[in-house]
Amino acid sequence: MLIPRLHRFLTAPIAETAAPNHSRTATPTFIFWLSLSLTFAAIYGLIGLHKAFRAEYIVAKDAREYVFWMQRFIDPELLPHDLIADYFKSITPSGYAAVYHLMASVGINPLLLSKILPIVLALVTTCYCFGVCLQLLPVPAAGFIATLLLNQSLWFRDDLASATPRAFVYPLLLAFFYYLLRRSVLAVGVAIALQGLFYPPLVFISVGILFVRLWNWQLWPPHLERNRFNYFLFVLGLGIAFLLLFPYAMSTSEFGPLVNATEARNMPEFWPGGRHPYFDPNPWKFWLVGQHSGAIPPLLPPLIWIGLLLPVVLRNPSRFPLVKQIKSSVTLLPQIVLVSLGLFFAAHALLLKLFFPSRYTSHTFRIVMALAAGIVLTVMLDAVLQTAKQLIKPRWSPNLNWRQPLQFRQVISSRQQFVIGASTVVVGAILFLYPNFAPGFPLTNYRVSGESGLYEFFQKQSKDILIATLSDEANDIPTFAQRSILVGKEYALPFHLGYYRQIRQRAIDLIHAQYSQDLAEAESVIQKYGIDFWLLDRAAFTPDYLTNSWFTQYHTATHEALKTIEQGTVPALSRLTERCSVFEDELLIVLPAKCIANRAVGSK
Repeated sequence: MLIPRLHRFLTAPIAETAAPNHSRTATPTFIFWLSLSLTFAAIYGLIGLHKAFRAEYIVAKDAREYVFWMQRFIDPELLPHDLIADYFKSITPSGYAAVYHLMASVGINPLLLSKILPIVLALVTTCYCFGVCLQLLPVPAAGFIATLLLNQSLWFRDDLASATPRAFVYPLLLAFFYYLLRRSVLAVGVAIALQGLFYPPLVFISVGILFVRLWNWQLWPPHLERNRFNYFLFVLGLGIAFLLLFPYAMSTSEFGPLVNATEARNMPEFWPGGRHPYFDPNPWKFWLVGQHSGAIPPLLPPLIWIGLLLPVVLRNPSRFPLVKQIKSSVTLLPQIVLVSLGLFFAAHALLLKLFFPSRYTSHTFRIVMALAAGIVLTVMLDAVLQTAKQLIKPRWSPNLNWRQPLQFRQVISSRQQFVIGASTVVVGAILFLYPNFAPGFPLTNYRVSGESGLYEFFQKQSKDILIATLSDEANDIPTFAQRSILVGKEYALPFHLGYYRQIRQRAIDLIHAQYSQDLAEAESVIQKYGIDFWLLDRAAFTPDYLTNSWFTQYHTATHEALKTIEQGTVPALSRLTERCSVFEDELLIVLPAKCIANRAVGSK
C-alpha cells in the first residue's frame, strides 16, 4: 500500500532500512537524501555564482575589505606603504589568508577565488549538517530537511557570498559538532585548530561546549561528571585554544589600542548612522534585534522557527512515536544555546574585546534552529503517517469465517484524507517554494560598478599613486583599480584607535580641504599625505550630498562644509573642475594634485 511505503521511505530510521551487516551510510535511502541535499545546495550556490559573474566589475560588499590587499600575492608592487592595506592584512586570520595565498601561487586571482569559494563552502556545510542531524535522529529525510532549511537560511544572508572569514563559520562549526558526536578526538582537535586559524571567536564557542559537557544538567545544581573522555576533550580543546589565541592576546598591535567601552559610547561611529552602529537608545533593539548587539538573528525562511517546538515534541512521545529514535546526543542543541548566550553576555560586558556580541548567537542559533526544525518536521510527518496507517489497518470481522476476505475499517473519511494530504502538501510547498517568492534570493550583496573607464585610467598610472576622495567610489577603487586611497567608508573601521585616529583625521582634513574657499588647504592636504589625484563626485558641492554621505558621522567638519554650501559660497576645488580635469564621466571628475597645487601657488 502507498501510505506504508511512503512512511517507510520518509521516516524510517536507517537501522530499519539497512540490510544486516550492511553499512548504515551506504543504504540507498541515505545516498538518495544526501544527494538531494547536495543538489539543492549546489542549485543555490550556482545561482549565486551566476550573480557573481554577471558583470566585469563586481565584488561582494564585505569581500572588498579582505580581498583587495591580497592582490599583493599576485603583484607585490601593488599598494605600497598603504595604511589601509597594512591594517586589513594585520586583522585577517592567518588561515584565511593562507588559502588565498596558496591559490594565488597557482594563478587564481583572489577576487576570482572569492566568487568560487561560496559554493564550495555551501557543499561542505551541507555534508556536515546532514551528518550532525543523523547523529541526533538517524532518519535521512530529517537530514535533508535540516540541510535544506540551513542552506536557505544561509542564502537569505550574505555570509557565504562574502567569502570573508565569517563564510567559514558554518563548515567549521558543523565539523566540530559532527566529530564531537562521533567522539573522534583527533578530528575535534583539528576542527578547533582550524577555527582559530579562520575565525577565532569560534574557539570560545567550541571550548565552551566542551566545558558544559563536563557537567550533569539533569540535577540541580549541576555537578561535574566523572567522564574521562569529556575531560580529555576539554583539556585538548583548551590547550589548542591557548596555543592559537595566546600569541594574539599578548601581542601589541601596531594599530592598537583597542577602543574601550567608554570611548565607544562617546563615538558617533558606534551609534545609529555611524560606520558600525552598536549602541541604540531603544533597549528592545539593543538587546534583541540589533545588528551587532542583539541576541536574536533575523532567521528566514519562516519554517525554520518551527524548531522552537522541539522541547514540546520531545515531551510527547505517545503522540510522536519517532521521538523514541532521537538520540541522547540531542542535548548538544541546548548546550550550544547555553554557551552562545553566555558568550553573548560576556561580549557585552567586555565590549569589543570579544568582538560584537551578536557573533556568538547569530551563527549558532541558525544552525540549532535548522537542525531542530528538521527533527520536528520529520517527527510530525511520521505521526501523521502513523495515524493514516492505523486508520486504514485491516482487521478480521468476528462474523466472518476464514474463507471470507479481509474487511477494512472505513473510519478514515474523505475529509480526513484530504486534511492529511493537504497539510503535508502545504508544508512541503512552503519548504521547497518559499525562496522562489522571496525577492533577491539567494542574497549575495554583490556590488556592481559601471566605472570601468575610471579603473582603466588609474591602472595606467604608477602603482604607488594615492587617490583622495569622499566619494563612495573609494570603496571599489582598491579592488578594481588596485590603487591606494586616502580614506573610504568601507575601510573606516573604528576598532583599533592607532589605525582609526589616522583614518578619522584623514577624513576630516579631506572634508575641510574639499569645501574650503582657499586652495591653500587643498595644497596642504596634498603635501601632508602625498596625494596624486583628487576624485570628485559631480554632485559633491550640493547640500544633499553632504547630508546623505557616509562622512556625516564627522559632525563638526560636515556641518562647517554644509554651512559653506548653504551660504552660497563656492569651494575653491569646484572652480578647477574644468581647468584641471584629466578624466570625466557622467558622475565623476578626476583632478591631478599637481594642477591643484599649481593653482594654489598662482592664487597667492
